[in-house]
Amino acid sequence: MGVLAELEARMAELSTPRRVYVATGRFTEPDPDLPELAARIRALLAAVAADEAWRRFLPGYDPPPVPEICAALEPVETHAAAEFLAQVAAVDLVWPDHRHLPAEAAERAAAQVVYLLGPEGSWWTNHDAGCGAVNGLTPLFDSLLAGTDGEHFALALQIADD
Repeated sequence: MGVLAELEARMAELSTPRRVYVATGRFTEPDPDLPELAARIRALLAAVAADEAWRRFLPGYDPPPVPEICAALEPVETHAAAEFLAQVAAVDLVWPDHRHLPAEAAERAAAQVVYLLGPEGSWWTNHDAGCGAVNGLTPLFDSLLAGTDGEHFALALQIADD
């Protein structure tokens, strides 16, 4: 199984209908960087807004432009990415005692995703770990982790309304 197929499989394990959305792929642009990753994040936000489960909560929502998404992102150290990804996938944003996935399953899949993107992969989130703030990408509660190895990308977005 190739890297992309493996990424798709592991990220699918981290998704939860109507709550945790994921996207994976291979960049088509030469030398992709943060703006290209932000464009993929924007596409995922548009997919969430189009989902019947969220359409009524996001009437008229248009995802932020790529420069605003870039500005909302903070780097995550690779050694912390698996734990963060497992949290985005498994722990509810609003009700932290509620789990979308068993912790062990989320941790295992997240570790594989980080491994597949490699030690030189770059990771980004809309959380500011220094102060605990979240740079929301939607009018709702959202939590994003995005990673890339410069060829492939993996995105996980949890969204909640209350």
